[in-house]
Amino acid sequence: MTVFTSLSEIRNIEPTAVALGNFDGVHKGHQALIAKAAEAGRKNGLKTAVFTFTNHPANVISGKTKVKNIMNFEEKVEAVAKYDVDYLFSVDFDDMMRTSSPLVFCRDILSNILRAQIAVCGFNYSFAYKAEGNPQILSQFGKEFGYKTYVIDPVCIDGKVVSSTLIRRSIDEGRVDEYVKYTGRPYDIEGIVIHGKHLGHRIGFPTVNLALSSEMAQPLNGVYVTKTYVNLCDEGFKVYPSVTNVGNKPTVGIFDKNAETHIFGFNEDIYGEKIKVEFIKLIRSEQKFDSFDDLQEQIHKDCLFAREYHNNQIV
Repeated sequence: MTVFTSLSEIRNIEPTAVALGNFDGVHKGHQALIAKAAEAGRKNGLKTAVFTFTNHPANVISGKTKVKNIMNFEEKVEAVAKYDVDYLFSVDFDDMMRTSSPLVFCRDILSNILRAQIAVCGFNYSFAYKAEGNPQILSQFGKEFGYKTYVIDPVCIDGKVVSSTLIRRSIDEGRVDEYVKYTGRPYDIEGIVIHGKHLGHRIGFPTVNLALSSEMAQPLNGVYVTKTYVNLCDEGFKVYPSVTNVGNKPTVGIFDKNAETHIFGFNEDIYGEKIKVEFIKLIRSEQKFDSFDDLQEQIHKDCLFAREYHNNQIV
């Protein structure tokens, strides 16, 4: 997959069937867009492409509520690449994009630069200045500029329309087990292991610590059953059962929100290494305990619950 991060980079590409959208989370609705673009592209000898933005448009438009990202740029690229996409156009939503009319977008960008012969969008797709563009306008301009438009119906699961907003809400409320239903993969966080306050060692449950970005959707403060992927340089990725606390540690002081993971059967020094933590199930929400002993007792119960959960899973 070839990745373009600005319109000026796009040169000498072949005609495309392009899926249009924000693609944050690359959920099953997004996957339906890509699948339709790929199907139509194959039938017409076109390259499959995805057009999206590296930043969220709502975070550029004045007065809009800031939106937390489900995925960072690297994670989105990795997720899109799994669907046999030839070109990923991921550009900044800047003033030029914000002020472009639907005509300019369809003619100059979609038709001339992206060389679209097929455009695929969702039922609620909007684009151009003040979101004046919609699927009907996209289709109308397609007749003028030589591309065919397909509009994909909403993808519903358990009676809910799958959307990035729905997924963010699930993460915010700790319903991480729903993420799999909406995306086809577990919710996870990745990062470099940092030094914490070593409180886990003091109470007999050593942890590895990941900082959480304020720009990303963050799980509800609480304790989760997790799996941890550790990148040991001499052995490659290994996966371990684990339990993870997300929060501010109210019993022991005031701290920035982070993720602390206790990995069962693991005692390596991995400070500075990259790991991935997959969230499986919320055990309980965060709480402040009356004493350090009460906290230690509850952590012991959390670990027992997580171990039993892992042991009961079918491999």
